[in-house]
Amino acid sequence: MVSPGQPPAAIVSTPSVLPVDIDTLDLADVAGDPSRRRPVLVDRDLLVLTTGGHGDAEVDFQPLPCRPGTLLRVRVGQVLRCPCPQLDATVVRWEAGALSGLQVDPDAVPTWRQLAGEDEDAVISEVSQLAVDCARHRGVPAAQPLLRHQLAVLLLRLALAGQDRHPAARPEQDTFDRFCREVERDYQRTRRVEDYAARLACSVRTLTRACLAVTGRSAKQVIDDRVALQASRLLAATDEPVARIGRHLGFSEPTNFGRFFAREVGVSPGAFRAARDEPPPAAIVRPRPPAEPPRALPAPSRSLR
Repeated sequence: MVSPGQPPAAIVSTPSVLPVDIDTLDLADVAGDPSRRRPVLVDRDLLVLTTGGHGDAEVDFQPLPCRPGTLLRVRVGQVLRCPCPQLDATVVRWEAGALSGLQVDPDAVPTWRQLAGEDEDAVISEVSQLAVDCARHRGVPAAQPLLRHQLAVLLLRLALAGQDRHPAARPEQDTFDRFCREVERDYQRTRRVEDYAARLACSVRTLTRACLAVTGRSAKQVIDDRVALQASRLLAATDEPVARIGRHLGFSEPTNFGRFFAREVGVSPGAFRAARDEPPPAAIVRPRPPAEPPRALPAPSRSLR
């Protein structure tokens, strides 16, 4: 039984020794230079709550319609492109350690959601209060537990609000999720399905069956999708040489990387990079981060507009 004054079990935590960074800011502060169309490589987790305007934002090259009440969940390592100044939004940003010890899964929040009714009122209220407290208690160590629990409550509310929107989990979902976690950890070193099957103590056929059931794509295609996505992120959002990006992703020769990228995305790495400062193309690459089961966004096409 919870005694009076004791926090709910869902957000009970152990004391944090080191301060963690949680803050709120305007969309323009994270969207980059509006004169440059290239996306921004996100280095901290974000919640983006649209408060005014209309337009399409992009998360990992997938266009997402935004209007007041639209919420975006952007993860570390994803690329974000926003149509500033057409959109106004409040951004909640936090470092990886901010939720340490709290029983909350930030990945339970989908990439896109249009809030309405009581959900919208509650989220706006909590984001507004978090913004007030971040500004009021900035740099105050004693305020860290308050900000951490406010963020946890916000994420829990968003996760609970979306539970009734998700279909019942398929039997293959658990296998697929475990496979994606392994791919996320090791895609730079191996693209062999056999390596992941051995690590998960199952057969290649089992992995392929799970991937086909959840995504319609084979296990090998899921791995290649993840590599192509990371290549696309780095080509679009950084100035790293193409050959270095290829080596970073495990390709010993630039030509091998070029052939792989052209096959998966439909254009060469150089052409893809050249288009990054142009008006946002239609969805360019198929993959999404394996950390998020593919149920929130449609599969993007391979073509450039």
